[in-house]
Amino acid sequence: MTVQIYLVFILTFIIYVIGTLAYSMRIVGIRTGRIAVSFAVFNVFTLIQRTANTIQAPLLAKTIENGINTGQSSGLLHIFRWIIFSITLATITGAFLMPTFIKVFNKLVISFSVYRSLPKLMMHAFSKSGIEQFKKSISIPKKENLRQLTSFRKIPRKVILLNVIAFSVSSVSILSALYAGCLSPSLRTTCSTLSSVINSISTIFMVIFIDPYLSMMTDDVIRGECTELEFNRCIIFIVVGMIIGSILAQLVLVPASNLIVIIAKLL
Repeated sequence: MTVQIYLVFILTFIIYVIGTLAYSMRIVGIRTGRIAVSFAVFNVFTLIQRTANTIQAPLLAKTIENGINTGQSSGLLHIFRWIIFSITLATITGAFLMPTFIKVFNKLVISFSVYRSLPKLMMHAFSKSGIEQFKKSISIPKKENLRQLTSFRKIPRKVILLNVIAFSVSSVSILSALYAGCLSPSLRTTCSTLSSVINSISTIFMVIFIDPYLSMMTDDVIRGECTELEFNRCIIFIVVGMIIGSILAQLVLVPASNLIVIIAKLL
């Protein structure tokens, strides 16, 4: 594997850890009562995660060209599956780190009301006292939180299912378009342009169905119509859905690539 491939693995892992931890901000918003600030940070994180997939294309471009020129494009499927595996690993890692970062983000949101400046807040975070606070915040998932997965009471199953589908599609949006170009080299330019269309579909799913539901549920918690425990359980199921979606992406990769080739031929 080339340096570019290893760089894709590392960046993909970091990006999806950040994307998973972004959901911690919704819990922090409920606990601190600073909904606007928490959701602003959440939107920044999700924007990074949902758009950063585009870095895969230029970094993988040379490897794909070499595979096509040497007639070894079939070996690229193995690389793509490892990239998707890094997404699964990153999502699991992010889920494991959520208890720690809920405490960290809780302190950051409260500190933001004091500093009222993101650069000053970042300087404080990397100061000696900020690092000490981070060490004190380190914790592991509690067993009682994991037990919440056994209860499906008041869990929006349709929203969770849509989240699984949306995440699996977003995980393979770029990769399936690139692999479609390997399957049909003469149409690889057309196939690569279709990746943005696929990524937009998953983003629309998130913006129209998942994000608004979580926002409404947040309002319900504030009004007392929903408990914080129920909200936290919903977030846990959302994150688990992301893990399942990344695993499902392994099955979606090749069919999605074949579908892109068909669409490219019809255009």
